[in-house]
Amino acid sequence: MIDWAGKRYWLVGASEGLGEALAQKMSAAGVHLILSARSEDKLHELAGRLPGKADVVPVDVSDTDSVKAAAEAVGDIDGVVQLAGVYWPFGAKDWDMDQAIAMADINFTGAMRLMGAVVPKFVERDAGHIVLTGSLSGFRGLPAAAAYTSSKAGVMTLAESLYADLHRTNVRVQLINPGFVKTRLTDKNDFKMPFIMEPEQAAQEFFEHMNSSAFKRSFPTLFSWVFRGSQFLPDWLYYRLFA
Repeated sequence: MIDWAGKRYWLVGASEGLGEALAQKMSAAGVHLILSARSEDKLHELAGRLPGKADVVPVDVSDTDSVKAAAEAVGDIDGVVQLAGVYWPFGAKDWDMDQAIAMADINFTGAMRLMGAVVPKFVERDAGHIVLTGSLSGFRGLPAAAAYTSSKAGVMTLAESLYADLHRTNVRVQLINPGFVKTRLTDKNDFKMPFIMEPEQAAQEFFEHMNSSAFKRSFPTLFSWVFRGSQFLPDWLYYRLFA
């Protein structure tokens, strides 16, 4: 178990849902949080409800200047947790260009901007903790989810590549791939979501993983086997089953 007391972590995507639930857990463990998202009012409201110390630094991860300014305001940190993301359910037959670009630019390129702000500093001092959020949907292409799935696959590959570069250093890299979590994003789905979790349950999985030395965690475990196992299926069988 890590001694979290007094550590400074930048939680990006903290204003509601899973980010809010994780902030509660980390704050209760003694972490000094820097809360970031686009909604400053929600961040201040959350900061006032946390048991520990918390600062608010608004950021728009789709804007490079905003990320640079936020990183400057945040200063030295022990770790960063990337949770910012958007989602709209549609596929090729109902393509929405603006929403597709937003998912790419916030979910993936936003994570890339954030890494650009923190990775060089962590590498320079040979210390730091990076937690990136993928998705079970990112293991392989899925129907009616091209833009979202590809944005999360990009984050997952980013984490894997950072881990390949840094796993023999003192910079820890971790990847977490959740399934369905009940938030305003999944409320957009009009289909039954297997093994859907409350934000507090998902936050517990996150924090347990952050306390471990493992690189990757995919959950719920049974549900994750479907997606991880699909990587070993030949194309003809995979698309017959999943498409």
